[in-house]
Amino acid sequence: MSEDENPKAVPVETVLQASKAMLQKQLYAIFTTPANGLGPVFAMMEEHLEFQVGLEKQGVLFAAGPMWTDDGQSWEGEGLVIIRAASREAAIAIAEQDPMHRSGARIFRVRPWLINEGAVTVRLDYSSQTFSIA
Repeated sequence: MSEDENPKAVPVETVLQASKAMLQKQLYAIFTTPANGLGPVFAMMEEHLEFQVGLEKQGVLFAAGPMWTDDGQSWEGEGLVIIRAASREAAIAIAEQDPMHRSGARIFRVRPWLINEGAVTVRLDYSSQTFSIA
């Protein structure tokens, strides 16, 4: 690619080749937003969280939680769920089972997400039998 080329998109294979020495773990990001205000979202919250914990226990859920407004001062009902799935289609099928989405309280979109960089730090103190995640 020449210096003056500034493509808006490149094939996935180009990115995979450029990062071939990295992790390249394929996950799926589910972006979820309220469909009809926050009332229906709060009405489904308990069932939604039970569903999320179930995914966690199955080893499907990588991470999930609410997304604050840009200023970090409030919540407009948006969430992000990162899952392990065999394909985007499988990830969509999982998202469709979320009570938030089944009830129509939220709508969602699924994007493939490739993990290349990062770290997780876990501290385990034997004496107190406690741990923390940094």
